[in-house]
Amino acid sequence: MTDSPPDIRPASATSRALRSTIEWVVIIAGALIVALAVRTFVVQPFYIPSASMQPQLMVGDRVLVNKMSYHLHDINRGDVVVFERPKCESGEPAIKDLIKRVIGLPGERVEARGGSIYIDGRRLAEPYLPTTAITSDFGPVEVPAHHIWVMGDNRQNSKDSRFLCNNGPTFIDEGGVVGRAFVRVWPPADMGGL
Repeated sequence: MTDSPPDIRPASATSRALRSTIEWVVIIAGALIVALAVRTFVVQPFYIPSASMQPQLMVGDRVLVNKMSYHLHDINRGDVVVFERPKCESGEPAIKDLIKRVIGLPGERVEARGGSIYIDGRRLAEPYLPTTAITSDFGPVEVPAHHIWVMGDNRQNSKDSRFLCNNGPTFIDEGGVVGRAFVRVWPPADMGGL
């Protein structure tokens, strides 16, 4: 009579529990790493702290910002962008980033007269503004290389490139642009593209 090999036994309950715990830890850690990478490099949520972009964006709205956008193409006029608050801006120190609309691009001459914006002498159509919006006269100013001119849609109540810093016009360095706001995600009733 030959010795038969021992019976194959299922893993013990303790072994199964340990394996299951390790699997869950790996899955949760992996999900956290992916979420952190997405937030750092791809898409990030932002809170709207002021009325400067009304009526498009209201105080308390939340938007998602595409952080990859300007690695793939140039900044475009009309984009709603989030950018690092300039050091010269004396507003609320807890607010690290601001959101405005791109009006002027590098090398352009920007001015406002008679309630309208002019880029290099040509009137800018601004269909995103309410008909009651009033843009007070300024300029002309020339946007330096690698900078943009930004303005809030709520022209009467927006601290933007016209007077963001107390010493006059403020041009935003393209390197300080975090990304393009592309969708409102809060409140749910107003969810949609920008």
